[in-house]
Amino acid sequence: MDKKKVREIVREAYGKIAQGQSCGCSCSPCGIDVKQFARSIGYTEEELENIPQEANLALSCGNPTALANLKEEEVVLDLGSGAGFDCFLASARVGKKGRVIGVDMTPEMVEKARDNAKKNGIENVEFRLGEIENLPLADNSVDVVISNCVINLSADKPRVFQEMYRVLKPGGRIAISDTALTKELPRKIRESIKAYVDCVGGAILIDEYRRIVEASGLKSVKITIKDTSSCVDPNTKDPIGRAILDGLGENESLEEYVASIYVRGRK
Repeated sequence: MDKKKVREIVREAYGKIAQGQSCGCSCSPCGIDVKQFARSIGYTEEELENIPQEANLALSCGNPTALANLKEEEVVLDLGSGAGFDCFLASARVGKKGRVIGVDMTPEMVEKARDNAKKNGIENVEFRLGEIENLPLADNSVDVVISNCVINLSADKPRVFQEMYRVLKPGGRIAISDTALTKELPRKIRESIKAYVDCVGGAILIDEYRRIVEASGLKSVKITIKDTSSCVDPNTKDPIGRAILDGLGENESLEEYVASIYVRGRK
């Protein structure tokens, strides 16, 4: 699949989500209780009460801020920060002397995140327009990199982890929530643009994921399978979800292929 084409399709899709023209992937179907969805993937009630409600677009697959063990005064980078959901959680943990930087390639998402920060008086966060394959940050400038269900959307995953390594300070760490595969997807799904946008088609095998992370130079790499729920309702009428399910064989389910994972490592 052409990398440039993938990038433009993903940018367009998430731009529509930011503007409310789309409800997102089939993991977050129209009408979903976003707080209930967030609780189901690892966020606490206290966390959800202390961030702007507008930042929760139900586009997550885990809670990387909990995994990161953030500390006061740290500099945190969020890859694919969307409307700022995890950035705002991180901002509370690093305190006023800490700093959180969100990077997203979608102008509409960056604008939405900046508006959320301004409306809620959150001053230790900033949002930058940029691609996670070419981060707009200096070398050795952040303590922690987090990301939530975004790296699977990149058509150049090795480059993403190389960039993480570049911007991390010596001893810095990553805490990533993402989707990966326990076995190869059927060809029809692998080649589907709709499946790519839905955080399924661009996912790679867990063993390949580990090789990419370790090849970047990161050490003490640990990948944990959080669960194998595909979060696509078998009865969904969402066109993206239906396109994915229709690519499966008879009596197959996505749970046989897709897993939510946590990825940790250090520079």
